[in-house]
Amino acid sequence: MSNKLTIIGLGCDEGDLSLNALNVINNSQTLVVRTENTLSFNAVKKLNKKVITLDYIYNKSRNFDTLSKNLAKEVLNLSKDRDIVYLVDGSIIEDSSVKEILSKKRKDVFLISGVSHGVKCLERLKKVTTNYMCISAYDVFSINDYFTPLVVYAIDSKKIASEIKLILSNYLGEETDVYVATETYTKKIKLYELDRLNEYNYSTSIYIDNLNVINKKRFKFSDLIEIVRRLRSENGCPWDRVQTPKSIEKNLIEETYELLDAIEENDDDKIIEEAGDVLLQVAFYCVFGEEDCRYNYSDVLSNICSKLITRHTHVFGQDSAKNSEEALSSWNKNKAIEKGYKNGFEYVDSVPKNLPSLMFAQKVGSRAGKYNFDFDNYYDVLSKIYEEIEEINLAINTNSTEDIESECGDLLFSTVNAVRKLGVDAETALYKSTKKFINRFKLLEEAILKDGKNIKDLTLEEIDAYYKIIKKEV
Repeated sequence: MSNKLTIIGLGCDEGDLSLNALNVINNSQTLVVRTENTLSFNAVKKLNKKVITLDYIYNKSRNFDTLSKNLAKEVLNLSKDRDIVYLVDGSIIEDSSVKEILSKKRKDVFLISGVSHGVKCLERLKKVTTNYMCISAYDVFSINDYFTPLVVYAIDSKKIASEIKLILSNYLGEETDVYVATETYTKKIKLYELDRLNEYNYSTSIYIDNLNVINKKRFKFSDLIEIVRRLRSENGCPWDRVQTPKSIEKNLIEETYELLDAIEENDDDKIIEEAGDVLLQVAFYCVFGEEDCRYNYSDVLSNICSKLITRHTHVFGQDSAKNSEEALSSWNKNKAIEKGYKNGFEYVDSVPKNLPSLMFAQKVGSRAGKYNFDFDNYYDVLSKIYEEIEEINLAINTNSTEDIESECGDLLFSTVNAVRKLGVDAETALYKSTKKFINRFKLLEEAILKDGKNIKDLTLEEIDAYYKIIKKEV
């Protein structure tokens, strides 16, 4: 028969001990306390009961995670040959060592909760809220997102306070108002002042009130959605209210190209600005869907996150990829399974029609190649290019605009295929060459002006002579 293990939360202050907990403690033969260095343990001291303290484990543990595991291990060892009562401050649901004990799924564990650090912080500050986030100072480092109202408790050192300040400033802004609560005082400070308090101990907690979106300095994507909702509301912006999914199509395209320009210039400030403008367009489409009750931003985020997981089976599944080519192959395989293409045409036809023409052509050619309809090598495509040039000449002789356009299109498509077979991105290659031409044209015009001439007065042969010199230099 296994021995009984009872875990009691002592609360935060000396008077927090419940009557039920007090009765169990009085009738216990073996009391084990996580640490004696808490105000709430004073109530147990006054009972003059023999207590095994685990304070020594703090000194031999490398970090907080190791500490919790070591505490749990010791408690479980002590309970092998006797009934014990394990005492922790605050509430049992806030204690990591209790979490470790419960993970062992013992059936003979009984729980008696106590006043939590989060509740105690709110009580000391006389704050009332039914919906707030409460985390230990030592858990802040492993949490990726926050919402307000927020309570962070057990800020027991200046070092921890400084690290929490940096983390929360990134999410909330360093000018955010913070309410500090300890067993002896409460005060209001700015977040950047969190590591400037006179002292820190296990009772030091902070509370950050719910932040109105217009008062925030740092934002989340959900804040952007809320702002767009307000802009499109009855009392919002007249321009934003009348927009439709169709009306902002060009905005999305233009903002995307402006972001690409910023990336090309390697300008961080511009990248931040233009990436934000692209996100704004995404937020608009999320709100459009929400207004029509078709989808919302959570659907959008869930879809992309699920897709990243299911497509990257070489990261989140059983597949493996040793290089980028194998990773791309794995992605395409999983994509084909998800999309459920019935044949090659459906796969080729699914290339987005609104892509820039060069990109559209390259993707179509690449997908057709996956169904074995492709040139064997670059030289075969080169022969096709010569063939298309000949067909353009024939079309010119017919004097048919329609035929000339068609054959020019065939030439461009064959050229894109040639570029693709060389492993080059056609869109990028043409963009760089066009920018290079613009730069050369600038230098060409400057050279002509330097010689006291006007480019418009020169013959093509004279201009070409200048251009050849410029081309050698740039």
